[in-house]
Amino acid sequence: QVQLVESGGGLVQAGGSLRLSCAASGGTGVIYTTGWFRQAPGKEREFVAAITWSVLSTSYADSVKGRFTISRDVAKNTVYLQMDSLKPEDTAVYYCAARRYDGIRYKSDDYHYWGQGTQVTVSS
Repeated sequence: QVQLVESGGGLVQAGGSLRLSCAASGGTGVIYTTGWFRQAPGKEREFVAAITWSVLSTSYADSVKGRFTISRDVAKNTVYLQMDSLKPEDTAVYYCAARRYDGIRYKSDDYHYWGQGTQVTVSS
């Protein structure tokens, strides 16, 4: 069974940076795409970024484009989300998700495996 474990969340001031990590284990051969989603209090879970494991294609939500960068370390089976120029509206629980098919999707229902989430809080 695939397990995803996020780390790297925390409290940061506006304008600061954080790097989230998502370590995959347990049958990672079935993973072809990994994404990051976030959910703020009282809001629906939303797509942030995703990367395919084959050709390393990436996609970003408009709200984070130019500020966030998703990448993958093949040897470590880990996906990173580098978050720069953070804003208070980036405050949310960030979830790592993976899907068994190659291709970026923007809906949470299209992902088969989920991590437990990590809190990111950006103060103004």
